[in-house]
Amino acid sequence: TGGHTTEILRLLSCLSESYSPRHYVLADSDKMSEAKIRSFEQKRAETFSESQFSLDRIPRSREVRQSWISSVVTTLYSILYSLPLTYKRKPDLILCNGPGTCVPVCLSAFLLGLLLIKRTIIVYVESICRVETLSLSGKILYYFSDYFIVQWPELKKKYPKSVYLGRIV
Repeated sequence: TGGHTTEILRLLSCLSESYSPRHYVLADSDKMSEAKIRSFEQKRAETFSESQFSLDRIPRSREVRQSWISSVVTTLYSILYSLPLTYKRKPDLILCNGPGTCVPVCLSAFLLGLLLIKRTIIVYVESICRVETLSLSGKILYYFSDYFIVQWPELKKKYPKSVYLGRIV
């Protein structure tokens, strides 16, 4: 909610306006991120007058401290909810950094690619706070992402598919 949003907005601040429109996907129970995103986009519009973005909400795939068994059910529900959204948006690129909300969206996009509907590049950036182990989202998306970026050399050693660029947020 708070930390992941701050990290992704730092990454987005480095991207050119050619990455537009931007479609943000939030968990339906996330109350803080929308205000941060709107503030970021308002500042961005001062520099890039043609700036375009949208906000979409999906059911949260997993709550903090939710049991593993019940999180399978809620994640499947979130994937089913994400499929029509991903089909509608047909993103060229998904840039994500670890909140559980990114897993259903990425898996939906991956499925659309398998069905030859739309090929989406998935870029996963593991949170800077993950020094020695991957987050649960990272452990899942390591196998589905096109680019898997870590911010600590220890993770690069453990996960050879990953790309280490240093600390980028």
